[in-house]
Amino acid sequence: MGVVVALVRSSFLVNAVYAEAGREYGLTPQQGQLLCVLMARPYGMRELGGVLGLAKSSLTGLVDRTAKLDLVRREPDPEDGRAVRVELTAKGAELADVFYAETCRRIGALSDGLDGAERSVLAELLGRVVRDNKVPAVFTEPSELTESR
Repeated sequence: MGVVVALVRSSFLVNAVYAEAGREYGLTPQQGQLLCVLMARPYGMRELGGVLGLAKSSLTGLVDRTAKLDLVRREPDPEDGRAVRVELTAKGAELADVFYAETCRRIGALSDGLDGAERSVLAELLGRVVRDNKVPAVFTEPSELTESR
């Protein structure tokens, strides 16, 4: 299997696991991503759209639907009175913690067939691809999450 096919199929595999975990918690994959991104800190709408790769109208709809579930809320941006930031509610933070842990467990299990050295090589190579392409931090390392809180 070539690198292109392997990367594309890997992305489908991870997306399927993400969607399956989301369904179990009553979340769409996009809502799950939103909660995971907001675990680190609140974001302004423009910045959040960039991180999630969503147009303004799509992001507005996503935030509206997630706010109706009482998982996120809009708050005035303290640095720009005309703007708002999106942050987790207490209910959203609790669900985000559980969803994040379960998603990490499931995605981590995808490489259970590899030994420790192979997992390290895979992590190093994928990490380089991610860094070289400046992928936004949609999903962070557990240690990074603890440091940001």
